[in-house]
Formats: sequence, C-alpha cells, structure tokens
Amino acid sequence: MYKVLTLNNISEAGLSQLDPAKYTVGSDIKDPDAILVRSANMHDMEFSPNTLAIARAGAGTNNVPVDRCAEEGIVVFNTPGANANAVKELVLCSLFLTSRKIIPGVEFANSLKGKGDEVGALVEKGKSAFAGPEISGKTLGVVGLGAIGVRVANAARTLGMKVYGYDPFLSVDAAWNLSSHIVHAKNLDEIFQNCDYITVHVPLTDETRDTVCKESLAKMKDGVRILNFARGELVNTEDLIEALESGKVAAYATDFADDALLGIPGVITMPHLGASTPESEDNCAQMAAYELVEYIENGNIRNSVNLPNADMARVCKNRLCVIHKNVPNVLRGITSQFVDSNINDFMNRSKGDISYTILEVNGDISDEMLDTIREIPGVVRVRAIYG
Repeated sequence: MYKVLTLNNISEAGLSQLDPAKYTVGSDIKDPDAILVRSANMHDMEFSPNTLAIARAGAGTNNVPVDRCAEEGIVVFNTPGANANAVKELVLCSLFLTSRKIIPGVEFANSLKGKGDEVGALVEKGKSAFAGPEISGKTLGVVGLGAIGVRVANAARTLGMKVYGYDPFLSVDAAWNLSSHIVHAKNLDEIFQNCDYITVHVPLTDETRDTVCKESLAKMKDGVRILNFARGELVNTEDLIEALESGKVAAYATDFADDALLGIPGVITMPHLGASTPESEDNCAQMAAYELVEYIENGNIRNSVNLPNADMARVCKNRLCVIHKNVPNVLRGITSQFVDSNINDFMNRSKGDISYTILEVNGDISDEMLDTIREIPGVVRVRAIYG
C-alpha cells in the first residue's frame, strides 16, 4: 500500500485516480511515498527517506525546493498546460479591461446609487471619462509561446489583432499548434518596438527577471498596455509605476498582488485568479495524480522539473530504476549486476548533472544487487519495481 500526503485541498477528480486498493491518501499521512501539493510552501519541510515524488497541481514550482529534492532522489512533477485555458481566458479578459476602462466605469455607475431619476443624465455626462480603444486592429506581443502563450496568441488573432510571438525555446508541439498568421519575432526588441499590448508568459529565472524594466520600457510605444499573468517578478514594479505616472504605460494588469501596486491609477491587480476555475483545478489534479501513479508503479517520468523525462513501456515483470549523477562509469556499474540476467530493454536520460536509468530485466533483482548499486559513486537512489 502506497501512502500519499496532500498538503492542500486536491480536487476529487485527481484523488479518484488513486486506486484505494493501492493508495492511502490524506492530509495527516506520515512518511509518505508521494506528496500532492498546490500552493503550500515546502521549502522548510524535511522529507521522509520513503518519499519518491512530489506532484504540484499547477505549472509553477516556486513553492517546492526543486534542487534539494533532486539531491535527495525525489522527482518533482508539475502539470504544464492543465490550467492553460483558464489563464488564457483571464488574459483575454484583461485585454478588454486595460482598454475600455470597464472597472472604473462600473465603480462610477455604482457611485450613483441613490441619485434616483438623475442617474440617466449623470451617466451620459460622465461616461466620456471611461472611453478606451478597441483591440481589433491593434498589435499584441506575446513573450513566451508555451501552452498558455500559444493559446493567447491564437485567440488574439481571431479577435482581429496582429500578433507577434517571441520564444527562443519554442517546442515542436507549440510550433505545430501556433497559427501561421502569428509574426515570428526574432528578438524581444521587435516585440517592444512594435506592439500596442504586451503579455509575458515565461518562467521566472535569473534571465527573465525584470523583463519589463526601465530599459525595455524605453523601447516600447507610448501608451503601451502590459499584461503579466506568469510571475510578478517578470515586471520591475518601481519602473512600471514610474512609466504609468509618465504616461509611457497606459495600463498594467497583473495576477500578482503587490502592496506597491494597489491603488495605483491604471493598474488592475487580481488575487492570483489565473487557475481559479473548477475545470482547471480538476485538470491539474488529474494530471498530477496520473504522473505520480506512472512513476510509483512503472518508474516512468513525465513532466518533471528536476529530472529528465523517461517513459518506457512496461514489458518485463521486474524493472530497475536508478537516479544518479551524470558522471562516467555509473551505467557500467549498474549493468554489471545483471550478467546472469537478460536486460530486455534499457533507457538512460540526462538533464544537466542528473541522470535517470530504467532497466527491464528478465530475471530477479535481489536486495544484494540493489545494495551493491547503491554503493556506486554517483548513485542517488535505487528502486526495484516487481511485477
């Protein structure tokens, strides 16, 4: 029986993927084999030696100590694309909100409560303060063409916008899904200089931090509208506020509340609503649970953020799974334990300085074999899965 700890309320759509004949699931599990998490901060957690994997029901993993988990042989999964439609819809909503001054207009209308028969005339007199441009015919720049960025780009195109897309690491799958009408920007400056609206959809790294800053803002059109539904730190708050005050930026919409942004004219701050739909929560939970089951029961790794993906069909009764450093002689040491057995299939994948090896074995995998492999320099974790 495998034990799965839940650190947040996980959708039943995901929990139902865990066969109760095989899995015990709960928020008070001790020494879990796996952990399901949404937003709980795990950086100060001490992990049980039994813990094999952590699945984050969402795309970002900033709340998980990813590097430490790799050192301890714990695979960290995320669920890319599971909440993509929910975020896409909020981004599209924000295109309109930053253009038409809808929120201030609604607030103005509500302020007229109690004016009785005067309301109609007051509305007509005051509505000009809330005028704003249509998005049709305008140019949108999409920075980052992953699962969300591609959907935003394609949808904006159908709304009549000209769309520039930039992503130096565009995947083959994303390229296939991207409309042929999207203009392929060769660099960020092409986005900054040509676009009336800019939306960022990249992970937060040292390279992407402050993508929108004083230097990049200076290259943008006057009156540009900026949307950030990826990570707050992609936009330098101080520089952004200065640009709003000068009129360089007409509006900024973000899903990441920051005290410095609250109450600033032209800023629409949302309380991290990107994935807050029942459909998104179900999708993320289902994908996270499926990833755990595949790894625990078959050793397959799909959508890991700290180990290489490795997916091999299960054929033999027994399977050996080894997490190890990407250094010489480890593979030789592992395979040398099976001179008397037939290795039916073999897979080795690497990601930076970490590697993962799967062996399908026609024969027994003894405890002595496992102990010997554990002693090989560079081996982090060894696990046998028996059919």
